[in-house]
Amino acid sequence: VQLQASGGGFVQAGGSLRLSCAPSGLTLGLYTVGWFRQAPGKEREFVSARSATNGRTYYAESVKGRFTISRANDKDIEYLEMNNLKPEDTAVYYCAADRSSSADYYVPARYDYWGRGTQVTVSS
Repeated sequence: VQLQASGGGFVQAGGSLRLSCAPSGLTLGLYTVGWFRQAPGKEREFVSARSATNGRTYYAESVKGRFTISRANDKDIEYLEMNNLKPEDTAVYYCAADRSSSADYYVPARYDYWGRGTQVTVSS
């Protein structure tokens, strides 16, 4: 089982990126999918999640109104659309999948599978 996160890059503040999370060996639509990020010297933090149980989406306060999680059912790919990026968004972004679709979608330890991460760098 693998998850491949891609789409990161270098952008100026105010720019946009779209991250993708593609699975191998599992059907991502059956899992709660979370996006997390980790900046140098900081702990991994929750960014966004989509529940497989009810389809609800969740966002960290710091990204609400700027980031959107979505899914392409025909491709079984999850996306994280990031707009109005800020320098503080700079981090390695990871996608993750939770088999149990627990209510603790914001807790990294709840997730069973992780992608390798993709670097997002936002310049001021």
